[in-house]
Amino acid sequence: MRLSTPLKSNSIKIMLLGSGELGKEVAIEANRLGCEVIAVDRYPNAPAMLVAHRSYVINMKNKEQVLDVIRREKPDFVLPEIEAINIEALFEAENEGIHIIPNAEAVNKTMNRKNIRKFAAESLGLKTSKYKFVSTYEDLKNACDELGYPAVVKPIMSSSGHGQSIVKSPEEVITAWEFAKSDARGSADELIVEEFIDFDYEITLLTAKNDSEIVFCPPIGHIQKGGDYIFSWQEMEMSETALQKAQHIAKTIVEGLGGRGIFGVEMFIKGDEVYFSEVSPRPHDTGLVTLITQTQSEFALHIRAVLNLPLGFEFLTPGASAAFKADKTTYTPSFNIAHEVFSQTSRFVVFGKPESHPGRRMGVLLVSDKTSKDALERAKLLISKVSID
Repeated sequence: MRLSTPLKSNSIKIMLLGSGELGKEVAIEANRLGCEVIAVDRYPNAPAMLVAHRSYVINMKNKEQVLDVIRREKPDFVLPEIEAINIEALFEAENEGIHIIPNAEAVNKTMNRKNIRKFAAESLGLKTSKYKFVSTYEDLKNACDELGYPAVVKPIMSSSGHGQSIVKSPEEVITAWEFAKSDARGSADELIVEEFIDFDYEITLLTAKNDSEIVFCPPIGHIQKGGDYIFSWQEMEMSETALQKAQHIAKTIVEGLGGRGIFGVEMFIKGDEVYFSEVSPRPHDTGLVTLITQTQSEFALHIRAVLNLPLGFEFLTPGASAAFKADKTTYTPSFNIAHEVFSQTSRFVVFGKPESHPGRRMGVLLVSDKTSKDALERAKLLISKVSID
């Protein structure tokens, strides 16, 4: 167990590939443990760049640019924080001895919905919704007809709900096709069509893994709109049977992927039945709530796991988070926040993104209370008291 000091010949260097709001919190935790942080993203002054020791602006999908910045810095660990990264560069860097978190193959599987779904359902035998992969409009229509309406359509390479829609009737298939093609963050050459599970609720089970232990955070419930999270709360009440099944699924997928770090495992729950949905090999946006609920947030656990430190933590209090999204475009964003938002049991976190546009997540409200239900109700009320100029 070795820690060091930044900007020294023996510094532990951590490179973030993707420097958004989640990466910023990772960078803060890395700083607390004396790591030297290099933040990389496609635009200047990304949130994590504001708290890093150095930063680079590159085309994240360009293999040579990604490899150049890794070779230049020679980090001890590379933490991919987004999906839109050239995967060939990660494999090549790993072959050169760079430690990719959790590993290049895990990133490859999880950045592509086809890869991770086939791995989970067909290789690991985990329970999922029925699904089909399509690459033409005709195939999409046929898949929706076969799986039934409503059906869920997603690009196989995207994130945060981009390009995702629910098709409720045959007449809506063309709209889903066009939206997937135009809104995907990555490639939309192929789509996944999923059976719609009429679930009772969905959860994120944050699962941290180092070389010797796996720990589960209390389950996080969340509400999404258009595939992107709006509210989350911890802990989500669920039956002991469902919780054990969820932990089994999370443990299976995390061990299957291998490596170290935190994994956000998303699942649908219907009664005591649990369906695997997706997994992110990094901190999860719904896990922002852990900034107020746990002694070690998901970001602290991530860095501890990366450095192979002990993963113990305590759950302090039920809590909730509310994402704040801008409703306008401005290059000088400022926030109007009611005084009551800042109390003994609530606070607002500004991400520091350099510009806003409608729908862009600019901050998060965090609330604790006696129960997660009470925290969620307060979060819904208080987020309405935040606006952007």
